[in-house]
Amino acid sequence: MRSVITRRRATIRRGLLTGALAGLLSGVLAAAVALGVAQLVAGLTGPLGSPVEAIGEVVINHTPVALKEFAIAHFGSDDKNALVTGILLILIGAAAVAGILAARRLWQGLGVLAVFAVAGVAAAVSQPGATGADVVPTLAGMVTAAAALVILVRLARSAFPEVSRRVIDDGSAAAGIPVTADGAAAANDPAAPPPPPGPRAGPGQPAGSSRRRFLITGAGAAAVAASGGAAGQLLLGRFSVASSRAQVRLPVPAVAARAVPAAAQLRVGGLSPFFTPNAQFYRVDTDLVIPQVAPDSWALRIDGMVSRPVEITFDELLRMPLAEADITLVCVSNAVGGPYAGNARWLGAPLAMLLRRAGVRAGADQVLSAGTDGMTISTPLQAVLDGRNALIAVGMNGQPLPVAHGFPARMVVPGLYGYVSATKWVTRLTVTTFASQRAYWTQRGYAAQAPIKTESRIDVPKPLAQLPAGRVPVAGVAWAPHRGISAVEVSVDNGPWHAARLAAADGIDTWRQWMWAWDAVPGLHSLRARATDGTGVTQTSQEDPPFPDGASGWDSVVVTVT
Repeated sequence: MRSVITRRRATIRRGLLTGALAGLLSGVLAAAVALGVAQLVAGLTGPLGSPVEAIGEVVINHTPVALKEFAIAHFGSDDKNALVTGILLILIGAAAVAGILAARRLWQGLGVLAVFAVAGVAAAVSQPGATGADVVPTLAGMVTAAAALVILVRLARSAFPEVSRRVIDDGSAAAGIPVTADGAAAANDPAAPPPPPGPRAGPGQPAGSSRRRFLITGAGAAAVAASGGAAGQLLLGRFSVASSRAQVRLPVPAVAARAVPAAAQLRVGGLSPFFTPNAQFYRVDTDLVIPQVAPDSWALRIDGMVSRPVEITFDELLRMPLAEADITLVCVSNAVGGPYAGNARWLGAPLAMLLRRAGVRAGADQVLSAGTDGMTISTPLQAVLDGRNALIAVGMNGQPLPVAHGFPARMVVPGLYGYVSATKWVTRLTVTTFASQRAYWTQRGYAAQAPIKTESRIDVPKPLAQLPAGRVPVAGVAWAPHRGISAVEVSVDNGPWHAARLAAADGIDTWRQWMWAWDAVPGLHSLRARATDGTGVTQTSQEDPPFPDGASGWDSVVVTVT
């Protein structure tokens, strides 16, 4: 009798495990179908409807500042990929739970899917510029996921009868009472022999055949998911503006930038080039899906505290007298010595000229700019009108703006961190006051006024490098946009400061390369650098994080000399 009960308990445990695994697989496959179908439909309706991207945008907008800074610091330009990966893992986990629940009670699994459908729809409609069509991908994905889950769970129950609801829900098994293969308790017949071990199919249905049907249907669901996702990705290419960008011909600037001095580029291997190539220029923004704005549909509206609101098309912008300017941009999230700084030659319409065309009224102190992605950025009006090369840029390093950097037009204002100056895909400038309106980042606690801090970075040698003894170049870049760099110094092992050789300057709005020849001796050494700007202010040693107005401190590297 005891051996009979033991075998039955083992059989039920195997059944429970098999049921959980079959349910888990059913749920994950149903979720894959949802994502594949949603991607396919988004390829028809537009990228804003993709549920993963829509949920990701909501997560970004509601993530605490500290967590955002952590993601940027640790994942860099891959922070968005990390977010998408995290969302997918959460969806897979939830889908697995839904499948396990559905193996017991189908309505519970469908309820989990319904929760995610509501979340996806809410996320889609919350996006800037969203329409009713943007909820269709999520709804289509969830309807097909529900159908797939029902089919797969029913097939799993047929293929593995011991995991049917009767066995799993029967309390007699938990009490140790033998249970027959079809789920009936045998309490009144304790001496009854157990049925043959192993799964049994339904009447007239071989178990092997049912299992094959389950596996074949599962493989079909996976194929639908993969083909739908691939087809959707291809269809999304219809919304790309790459071909429109390729047709843009930038005009000759009315005010050309002066030639960069040959001595502005030092010949040191590993040193950042004077001009950052477009493909290597840092990108930090809140967009999982890069906005695709066609030039023929773009317009810039200037309104607010102005005498006459104006609207400028892209063709009109190109016909204006454009100016070139070499400007270094820096992200406020850049840690000391970090990579989120780049230098480029920009082409654009002087922003002050555009504002004067609209007629700025007395009392205004802010330009609140907005992009097609819903981002808002607040720029001090004085920084636009004080004579610096503030631009509505259309070109970058001799080419139309890359799509990821704001094509067809963006703001560039030297001397200010990007979150208060560098609106990408800009479509609106509202002249207003800081007291009446706050931008995206200032609403989250960042400083409203954010001039770029004086900073130097060591590019060569790299941290933890192993170097030969003897003469070793220590080199890097330093910046203080709109103030310029007048000196850079290097210290070894907290010793005295040594003046580095500066490359030729290209105005006060760009970074400046520097190099110091170090007579390295064997041992473990620490190198530090500090810069002095054109106003005579030396970079502070006080270490502050990027929040709320930019990082400060001295960059340092530790190296080993052999």
